[in-house]
Amino acid sequence: MGEAVSIRVFVVDDHQLFLTGVEAELSEHVDVVGTATDVDDAVKAILAAKPDVILVDVHIPGGGGVIVVKNTLDAAPDLRFLALSASDAPDDVIAMIRAGARGYVTKSIKPDELVAAVVRIHEGDAVFSPRLAGFVLDAFAGSVSVPTDPELDLLTDREREVLRLIARGYAYKQVATRMSISVKTVETHMTAVLRKLQLSNRHELARWASDRKIV
Repeated sequence: MGEAVSIRVFVVDDHQLFLTGVEAELSEHVDVVGTATDVDDAVKAILAAKPDVILVDVHIPGGGGVIVVKNTLDAAPDLRFLALSASDAPDDVIAMIRAGARGYVTKSIKPDELVAAVVRIHEGDAVFSPRLAGFVLDAFAGSVSVPTDPELDLLTDREREVLRLIARGYAYKQVATRMSISVKTVETHMTAVLRKLQLSNRHELARWASDRKIV
């Protein structure tokens, strides 16, 4: 496998040293068409590069790998994601698969195994590190309850999206534009979020969201 093949791969990870290492390893076997270190840059660059397979870490600035997968698939449903993370927590694994990733491997994976995983994802298979597959099977069979946040569960889907955008520093007008709703509606959602979470202002909201790693 010394010669690069036609699989176009994009890598998203906020640890530059790891990112550089993965890019170097993969470049011997596939065509690495881009990298990114945070959510916003990743979504834009992935959509521009149109890769075949995207490797994405779970915990990255701007909302995490789940947001990268969801926002990118909303615009380009045919893209294929493989989560590559240091975390082997069941809730991380299940969240990424529910977002739309086709597999999940840990960063302890050997370089040749990672290349093989990329090839399998490109071919349409699902790929998991051995002990992680059971989490997914159990979760989707309903025998495991995925950890939930009781406070977050108080919010509607729209309110959660407003929360994430406001906590990331967007102004009401920017949120309205991104969500295709009016500024007045954003204000209404924000009022409801603060009331339900018993918070006083957007600064407290930002801290609340950051503590739960949902921004």
